Formats: sequence, C-alpha cells, structure tokens
Amino acid sequence: MTYQDILHALADDTRRKIFEDLRAGPKNVKALSQAKGVTRPAVSQHLKVLERAGLVEADQRGTSRFYAVRREGISPLRDYLDQFWEDVLNAFATEVTEQQEMGHDHTSGEND
Repeated sequence: MTYQDILHALADDTRRKIFEDLRAGPKNVKALSQAKGVTRPAVSQHLKVLERAGLVEADQRGTSRFYAVRREGISPLRDYLDQFWEDVLNAFATEVTEQQEMGHDHTSGEND
C-alpha cells in the first residue's frame, strides 16, 4: 500500500476513530458498532477500507471476525513523513553549524 492509500483511509473521522479504538486491542464489528454508535454494516464498510489500506487485519474466532491494527501497516505513511522530518533536522543541523562557525554559540545562555 502507499501513503496515499493510508491518508485516504484515515481521512474519514469514523474510520480514524475505529482505527484508534483498535489500538487498545482486537475487537469485532459488534463491539466497534456499540462503542462508536455506528451501524454494523457501516462499521463493516469502514473496516473493509482500513483492511484494503493495510491498516487492519481480521482474525476469525468462531463465528466472529476480530479486527486488529497491523503495526507495519502505517509504515508507508511513516516513511513518507520521515522525509520531511529528516529535511527539518538537516536544516536545523546546518543552521547550528553555521551559527557556531560564525561564533554565535548560544549554548552558554548569553545574549548577543
């Protein structure tokens, strides 16, 4: 899956709340429906979108399917966002280095 698939899946408030609720542990459609005040068919549809995006997986237990967060499912989004974080950290490191080279080391707590 791509980070776009994940962003699309989590863009819906109800889906995002279901995903967040599953962080606490596996739940079936009935439990999610009751917790979120959403009909079972609606919860099932939201879970299908989350499953297609690779964010959740289902485990059959008797007659019920229990859904759980796939920890690795969010990796494409994390990788995408890490690019920006890395850019910010690199820019900060460059600025600190330039300031130190110019003799403006602010680590002593003194003002210029």
